[in-house]
Amino acid sequence: MDALASLVDGAHRASKERGAANSTATFVASLVFNAAAALAIFVVFSIARPRFRRAVRPPPVGRGVFSWIPAALRAPDVEVIRQSGLDAYMFLRSIRTMFIMFSVVGVVTAAAVLPINILGGRGQRGLNALSIGNVDPASGLLWVHLGVFALTTGWSLRCMVGELRIYTHLRMWWLTDPQGAAAAAASTVLVPNLPAGLVGNEPRLRALLDWAFPGGVRGVLGSRSCRALEGAAKKRDKLARRLEQTLTKYAVRCARASERAARTGVAYSPPARPLAGVWGWRVDAIEHYASQIAQCNLAIARCAEDPGAMAWQPSALVAFNRPVAAHMAAQCVLDYRPFSLGPVSTNVGADDIIWPNVHIGPWSRRIRGYVSFAATLALTVLWTVLSAALSGLVQVGSLAGLSSFAWLKDNRIAASVFSGIVPSLVLAALMAAVPAVFRLLLRLEGTVRRSEIGLRMLHRYYLFQVWNVYLVTVFSSSLVQVVVHAAGSPQDIVRLIQSQVPQSATNIITYVLLLSLSGAARKVLRVWDLAL
Repeated sequence: MDALASLVDGAHRASKERGAANSTATFVASLVFNAAAALAIFVVFSIARPRFRRAVRPPPVGRGVFSWIPAALRAPDVEVIRQSGLDAYMFLRSIRTMFIMFSVVGVVTAAAVLPINILGGRGQRGLNALSIGNVDPASGLLWVHLGVFALTTGWSLRCMVGELRIYTHLRMWWLTDPQGAAAAAASTVLVPNLPAGLVGNEPRLRALLDWAFPGGVRGVLGSRSCRALEGAAKKRDKLARRLEQTLTKYAVRCARASERAARTGVAYSPPARPLAGVWGWRVDAIEHYASQIAQCNLAIARCAEDPGAMAWQPSALVAFNRPVAAHMAAQCVLDYRPFSLGPVSTNVGADDIIWPNVHIGPWSRRIRGYVSFAATLALTVLWTVLSAALSGLVQVGSLAGLSSFAWLKDNRIAASVFSGIVPSLVLAALMAAVPAVFRLLLRLEGTVRRSEIGLRMLHRYYLFQVWNVYLVTVFSSSLVQVVVHAAGSPQDIVRLIQSQVPQSATNIITYVLLLSLSGAARKVLRVWDLAL
């Protein structure tokens, strides 16, 4: 019996050493891969930036390969706000704040907590030796972790409160800035859900709001149902984009032909004009698109000649003389009846409004909201199953049992590279499709503004990632191992959970490395804009 116990203990220690070595090798492989990908993308951006100037927004920062780095670090805050707006600046400022907080907390924990974890006395190796699982609970050293946690949490909350105060001051400055207040959108609101007595009655709606808010009302514009006009305008915009693309390609061909003629000394001969297929016939594309645009313009002009033929809709744009009146109108209860004259939207621009959603009734919008929320929960559950299944299946320990992946057992380097790259890539691919689905749900829900869709999507996506990326990934990646090991001894399930779950932190680390290094580099390169 003693020999059998020694054999079991030896096998357990060997398995622990292999797991520690694999976790360290996985971390190193993920770090090297993502750092190399980020460096390559940054180098490509630095080389392409001076050559593709139209893909980079002003102001110019020089033509040197790396001249954009000091220019970006020295960019004045006011200039960033002027160029990109307050929301984009606060997003960049939040990233900078989180970077500072992460750096400070990292230095403090590395100096105070890591030495205690390494000398914790439980004999863990690899990355596991750096975790709290290596500290003996009976040693009393866990009080240090509690103290550092309380200190860093209090400091982080203080930083957040300070940033909120800065944002409040910047918001007040932005709203009262003469340049921003002069914009039409700053003093314009969208009033939906008009009662029957105010639909199409612009003078009455103006009289209702004119006396209640400072500065009065500058103008009221009721909305009408103009599907024919909207369809003609969309068709014209689509044709205009096609005509622009066709003309651009033809101009490039002509320029190349001219350069080739000048280089060879022959007479310039313009290339053949592009053709477009119409009902099986090949016609001149430029003339065809131009004639179709002219027909759309004629249809739009006919619709505009008789606005009375368009039915009134229960919504209106109200322009006040002062921006403060617009914000007061958005925060006041304009009617005692439920869902009437609200909710009012401020800073409204014509391009930001989803006009078909404006005309959705309040009760229909409420029902759509419940259906959208239920669909979000269903999507979360579906993605939970997919994330758990894929995160468990792409683990080396799970795949090594298959004949196609048997080579991973004896190849430690390949197994480390596989564990450090594939699970995080699979998880990133799953997460990449979620924002588009959330945007579609919020649009079908009846959200009026595109900017509001983006904000609400971020709220849902954050909770979705906390559940699916953090919680599900941590437990699912170890669940397969727990089930396999506990199949013959169910009494060891609790012990297996205690030993397997903490080792799943490597998956979260590799995913964070993927997003923070190569993910951030892709955002800088803006591949889609560069391709266009």
